[in-house]
Order: sequence, then C-alpha cells, then structure tokens
Amino acid sequence: MRRRTLLWWGIGMLVAATLLGAAIVFGYTEPPGFDTWWNQTISTYRAEWMLSFALILNDIGGGWVAIILVPLLMIIALLLARRWRAAVFAAVAFLASAGAVQLLKQLFGRARPEDMIVVSDYGSFPSGHTANAATIAVVLWLVFPRVWTAILGILWVLAMAISRTLLSVHWATDTLGGALVGAGVVLVLGSVMLPWVQSASRRAAVPAPIG
Repeated sequence: MRRRTLLWWGIGMLVAATLLGAAIVFGYTEPPGFDTWWNQTISTYRAEWMLSFALILNDIGGGWVAIILVPLLMIIALLLARRWRAAVFAAVAFLASAGAVQLLKQLFGRARPEDMIVVSDYGSFPSGHTANAATIAVVLWLVFPRVWTAILGILWVLAMAISRTLLSVHWATDTLGGALVGAGVVLVLGSVMLPWVQSASRRAAVPAPIG
C-alpha cells in the first residue's frame, strides 16, 4: 500500500474518531439512541459463558498486561523472527496509540454506563481495550500483509469491542472510536516508518552473489 494512502486513511480515521467523540459528548445530554439500544439489547442476551470470555479479554486488553506484557511479547516475537525494525515500529505504535487514547479520554471525559460489571479508569470514549486490539491487528497486517492476518485482526478487534459492551464498561460508540484511533495511529506511523521496516526484508530476500 502506498505511503500517501496509508497517511490519508490514518488521518481520516483519527479525524473521524475525534469528531465522533465531540458529537457524542457535546451534542447529546444523554447517550445516543443507538448506544442505549445496544446496551439494553446485549445485556438481555448476556450469558455466563459470554461474561467469562469477556472477563478474560478484560484482563488481556487492559492494565499492565496490555501496557507492558502484550507489547513486550509481540516485540520479542518480532525480534526472534529477525524483524528488529518491525519490533521498533510496533513499540512506537503501542506508545503512540496509548497516548492518543488518553488524550481523547481527557479531552472528552465521557461518562461510562451506570451498570458496569468491572472497574475501569476515567473516560469512556474512546475504548482503550479496543484501540489496543486495533493497534495489534493493523501492525501485524502491515508487517505481514496476508489475508489471514487481516481476518484474524478483524475478528480480534470485534471480539474485544463486543466484550467491552458485554461488561457494560463502554458504550458501543466508544469501541468504534477506539478501533478508529488504534488503526489510525498505526496507519499514520506506517506511512512514515513502513518503507524503512520493509527495506530490511527486501535486502534479506535478495540472494547473495555467487563467486
């Protein structure tokens, strides 16, 4: 994918996330109808096995596990695969994505649903868990551009987003905002760093001259 395409898609996603947050927080005194409907609907069909799965994703996608362990494991895996430039790209992406999420949380300060099942930090918009999932998914897709990485990435982001609303810790639009922020940050960084990341792979693929 061309650098300009990555850049404009990334900027578009970040702008869309910011406008979405502004529209929700400053345009509504109550949660939008879709958020209320989804919150009520998913709580109606909430099953014990769903909650168990959502609680697992809650632990994986947040706290020290998401901030330290998951990025570290991903970076180590890339280093073991001899993709140190990709590891640097991933590290920068995790830091930038987390920073963007916290910036928007502080900017909007959206209230979370009142029926939360787990304790969470300040600011409902955007979802940090979903942003982190999108960051992982898009980094892996850019480093390993395969159909299977795209499919697994989409499923991972969807699972994380749904789990956040299952636990009533986020509104549905929070998860959409999180996905846009996580993916947008990685695409913008990819427009700058991806040629540098891929250059090492291209050189490694060129056979050494004989003789």
